[in-house]
Amino acid sequence: MFDPRLYASGTPHDRYRILRDHHPVAWQGEPAVLGWPAGPGFWAVTRHADVVRVLKDAATYSSYLGATQIRDPAPDDLPFIRRMMLNQDPATAATAPAAGRGDHGRLRRLVSRAFTPRLVARFEARVRGRARTLIASALAQARAGDGTFDVVTAVTDDYALLNLADLLGVPPADRGLLLHWTQRVIGYQDPDEAPPPVLGPDGEPVNPRSPAMLRDMFAYARTLAAHKRDHPGDDVLTILAHDPELTTAELEMFFFLLTVAGNDTVRSAAPGGLLALAESPGEYERLRAGTVDVGTAVDELLRRHPPVLSFRRTAARDTVLAGTRVAAGDKVVVFHASAHHDERVFTDPHRLDLSRSPNPHVAFGEGPHVCLGAHFARLQLRVFHEEVARALPVLRLAAPPRRLVSHFINGLKSVRVEAPA
Repeated sequence: MFDPRLYASGTPHDRYRILRDHHPVAWQGEPAVLGWPAGPGFWAVTRHADVVRVLKDAATYSSYLGATQIRDPAPDDLPFIRRMMLNQDPATAATAPAAGRGDHGRLRRLVSRAFTPRLVARFEARVRGRARTLIASALAQARAGDGTFDVVTAVTDDYALLNLADLLGVPPADRGLLLHWTQRVIGYQDPDEAPPPVLGPDGEPVNPRSPAMLRDMFAYARTLAAHKRDHPGDDVLTILAHDPELTTAELEMFFFLLTVAGNDTVRSAAPGGLLALAESPGEYERLRAGTVDVGTAVDELLRRHPPVLSFRRTAARDTVLAGTRVAAGDKVVVFHASAHHDERVFTDPHRLDLSRSPNPHVAFGEGPHVCLGAHFARLQLRVFHEEVARALPVLRLAAPPRRLVSHFINGLKSVRVEAPA
């Protein structure tokens, strides 16, 4: 389950099914691959109930001990990586360090002041106008060309990027930086998305999330925050820049988290949902006819194509998970797409059902780390699918999709569809 090249061929549902049925907590090797060194291995968790248990139980399964990526960070980088809210444990967990006790909850409260449903709702008209403009432009170019267009490069890359830039308050001239940083951090395993890895003095690749690789992003965050203090706007970074409780280091980490997670969640989920609809024309017709609630449909599309494939925790103590003994210090990795296709929870899970309810997917996480930007992501996805359904009477693929080489992000590099005549 580890090799990122596996996912470029599609979600490995056959392997997930074998693991769910026979080895729901299965030891996986971490071989050297794509120039990155081998690791010690990890436990793959594939059943829905066990995934939820791991995500909810921060006292046993820590985000702080080894951070949240499968590959171990360099020991010197770990204190830096732990400054991010994503890589902290709530104060109730024994792993939360005494010096930073309560930081996770405090940081979530601070950023929730900026990510209010009211603020997000004010962006709907702008988001809808952007979706219509991008889709109309893609259709015009398709009709002037071969009658097809790539949803990813013509619509969803810009859609996700520009929406995030508006929310953060990034000036138009700087918006390309957000995509550059996202590709560098998220797409580092894919030769098409990022340049070859930078090598450190020891000849090993430098983690793209290390301080050395994030200096330019952090310098930009400080500069933009200073600008927002003098020239406030109606955006998230203005709110954060004026918060007296937020340190400069914490603001830098928030900018990093929002730039990468805020961009790539929608950048992956929007074309992924469209691909699922193209493969289920009957459900697409139901969406177009208005016989299903779009919000319910978005949840089903997130279940079928979660933007995140895996998240890592580290066992804080010896425990037993699904009958398997897990030792303190072991890596424990949950697989979202497998949980979303667990027959124990979802009837006929490989069938797209836009009216599926209940739908307990974990696309936005679960427990103390549930996504604070879920409101904004849902808004963008709902508007995107409404506008696609309005503009395309038939949704038909013109070529097989091309997928990201990654065991972390369920990304699509290309989804080419036919434009209506």
